[in-house]
Amino acid sequence: MEQMTTEYLAHLYREIQEGKQPVVTQQQLESHLWEAANILRGSIDSSDYKIYIFGMLFLKRMSDVFLEEAARIYAETGDVRQALHDPAAHQFFLPPDALWGGLQQYRAQVGKQLNLIFSAIEKANLDKLEGVLETIDFDVKSLTDDTLTQLILHFDKLTLGNSNLEKPDILGDAYEYLVAQFADDAGKKGGEYYTPHKVVQLLVELLNPEAGMMISDPTCGSGGMLIECAKHVEHRGGQARRLTLHGQEKNMNTWAICKLNLLLHGLLDHQIELGDTIRAPKLVEADRLKQYDLVIANPPFSLKNWGLEAAKEDPYGRFVYGLPSNSYGDYAFVQHMVASLNPHGKLAVVMPNGVLFRGGQEQPIRKELLEADLFEAVIALPPNLFFGTGIPASILVLSKHKPAARREKVLLIQATNGFQARKNQNFLREEDLQNIVGAYQQFQDLPGYCKVASLDEIRRQDYNLNISRYVDSGGQSGRVDLEQAILNLRRLEAEREEATAAVYSYLKELGLS
Repeated sequence: MEQMTTEYLAHLYREIQEGKQPVVTQQQLESHLWEAANILRGSIDSSDYKIYIFGMLFLKRMSDVFLEEAARIYAETGDVRQALHDPAAHQFFLPPDALWGGLQQYRAQVGKQLNLIFSAIEKANLDKLEGVLETIDFDVKSLTDDTLTQLILHFDKLTLGNSNLEKPDILGDAYEYLVAQFADDAGKKGGEYYTPHKVVQLLVELLNPEAGMMISDPTCGSGGMLIECAKHVEHRGGQARRLTLHGQEKNMNTWAICKLNLLLHGLLDHQIELGDTIRAPKLVEADRLKQYDLVIANPPFSLKNWGLEAAKEDPYGRFVYGLPSNSYGDYAFVQHMVASLNPHGKLAVVMPNGVLFRGGQEQPIRKELLEADLFEAVIALPPNLFFGTGIPASILVLSKHKPAARREKVLLIQATNGFQARKNQNFLREEDLQNIVGAYQQFQDLPGYCKVASLDEIRRQDYNLNISRYVDSGGQSGRVDLEQAILNLRRLEAEREEATAAVYSYLKELGLS
């Protein structure tokens, strides 16, 4: 290839050393990805944009970094064969025919050619990419040669080597921006719900990960929670590469995106498994689940047909606190997470509010978890935070090694009023996040906001954790906030509908309806 001459490599290295390479900012890249979505608009469903845009972004990034590395190797050794043809010399090796510069020659069967290129790159990097790139199928009728050519030319406008990025994690951050833009569409199509970034941040702040820890997300989606754990460690002066990050994801495309997302964030040492966490857990060693310092997740809310039959014969002993109804899988995920903790481990999980008060088969499970002194905190979140679902939600924090002062106690935080209201979606503000984290760290009563309930108090409430039974958030002002009152009414109506649905489900199981 002409561009692979020694003159080109020498010129590229010289430009990098002299700081003459163009710099791409976060805002520029986000705008660029949005324009890429516009190119695809009308060709495919918006919920599928991310897999194709991310694929092109990853290919361009890998190709530009490969050439950057090749330029450095040639400058240091003078050996062009080592620079361009030695897989051991590169973090990711790209065969000559798979480099970005060759894409523009294709004008027919472009999708087929892209598939061949992605397959060749995967085969050359099986230790990192096995099964990942071949999940992206560009050879589909809805993606015409013209559309794909436009997409290639669009990404050709940016250079994405290490020397071109405003900051190291700009690519992953820009991708997360794109996912958020189409989160509602993805949820409506496939039941995959994007967790807003502030909620992810809140979960991570509550867990406070540190370098050296093993962390798992058993329903990891595109990897946002694991990535936020790494950022948390780095922002506090630690080394993210000293984290062990594991996850499992059921959807193949989302699993592939998670792998690519972690790689784009520079998190190479990870284990992300493909499969159903309840029916076929993959994060295992020998005949037991792997044990973690921290487990973090936002599982699907109230999943039906979650795997009850498989759970009855579970070889890992996960469901020692009881089997949930086939209509509500929430406590199946909670128990999986508990079983994945080491003796000093802690978990934080987003759950629908129904897990706090539903009866039937869930009440004895909740009772057993409380009597085992695993519950440390319950945080009722503001309404309408999540894309694609209006179900009221809470965060549960469970710990296998609670500090002595917190034993046989549960902190209940009524954080439903702390948010910024917008037209279609509510948002946690930084001050709301810090209020919650501060209350969790102090672990003290704060009238109208939080209460430390003893296990005896909870027993007297028949193990019902509905926070309104413990925290009276009313009467703080002589004025009635009409907008907030309406929001509270909607929340209560949603809780009532969820409870009614639970009753009908139990009656159906008993053959009474």
